[in-house]
Amino acid sequence: MMMNGSIRDIHESEGRLAELELYLHIPFCVKKCAYCDFLSAPADESVRAGYVEALKGEIRRQKALGADRKVTSVFIGGGTPSILEGTQTAELLESVYDSFRIDTHAEITIECNPGTLTKDKLSCYRRQGVNRLSIGLQSTDNRELKMLGRIHTYEEFLESFLLARETGFGNLNVDLMSALPGQTRESWQKTLKQVLALKPEHISAYSLIIEEGTPFYDRFGPGAGEEYLLPDEDTERQMYYDARDMLKAEGYERYEISNYARPGFACRHNLGYWERREYLGLGLGASSLIGGVRYQNHGKLSAYLAGDYSHEEVQRLTRKEIQEETMFLGLRKTEGVPLTEELSKIYKEVFPRLERQGLLLRENGRVRLTDLGIDVSNYVLAEFL
Repeated sequence: MMMNGSIRDIHESEGRLAELELYLHIPFCVKKCAYCDFLSAPADESVRAGYVEALKGEIRRQKALGADRKVTSVFIGGGTPSILEGTQTAELLESVYDSFRIDTHAEITIECNPGTLTKDKLSCYRRQGVNRLSIGLQSTDNRELKMLGRIHTYEEFLESFLLARETGFGNLNVDLMSALPGQTRESWQKTLKQVLALKPEHISAYSLIIEEGTPFYDRFGPGAGEEYLLPDEDTERQMYYDARDMLKAEGYERYEISNYARPGFACRHNLGYWERREYLGLGLGASSLIGGVRYQNHGKLSAYLAGDYSHEEVQRLTRKEIQEETMFLGLRKTEGVPLTEELSKIYKEVFPRLERQGLLLRENGRVRLTDLGIDVSNYVLAEFL
């Protein structure tokens, strides 16, 4: 990892420190996609510059929290973080390195969109210790990309991907999306084949969810008039199987319901979420889990730019809620969760019932979803709430 000299590394003698993950939210994009319900929107250069300064201020305010913790992963998400200038990203990471103890082998990821990447930005990321890129492609079909409201073409993605390789990045994720309006099984298979030919280390393959409050909901939501354009349930399921089977055939291990990786390249940051490790969210609307408390930063941009870092939706988790989260989040992983005596007692009726239905399996000291259970994971996971 190429790092700036100011980075504070954790040495083996400090291995006793508790682990912490950091998430930095960049709520800006060139144009909001028609399906997106995330906290993000276009903004001019002056607003983005002001936000970087405000975020640096919040990072510095959290310095005391990191005094007895080592940061094992940093994830810069959005929005489109790569919309920032390379120097702005460097400033943010310098603030992180100055305020927190960063593990020598920390995973440092930035989300990128084709159309916003340049060689200078990529070189800057490398110099600042970024060692993983997550590139939002969604589809290799330009018609589908236009329908989604993406700002790029497949050709522009390919240019960005190859440029990242040329710059020295050896850990690349590609985001893909199935069950799109007008998408066929054949076009989905073509997308998978084209991406697999590039041999990324990680692939995230999600099915489109039509969220209320988005332009897509107005067009394709229940009774909206164009919902007939969405693939039917059987076709959507076949797309799901295509992803599973084609990626497995190429050596990708499915380690979570929608995530696949070559051996050794599972996303450590996301694993932390599913395993309920402590994480600190920094930036507008970012969420945190610290000391058994979940909370979220407010989502008012003008107040944040003025230095208001207050929280909302603060929730101190009860023992019951922790147990529910352990199952609801942990069962997303294909290896499941450790089967403790406490969980066996609490779910003494749920476990046998799901086992009889062929949805759950207890073996080797763990409990996990079966292949059928993964197929109907929404139903199974709801049983633990």
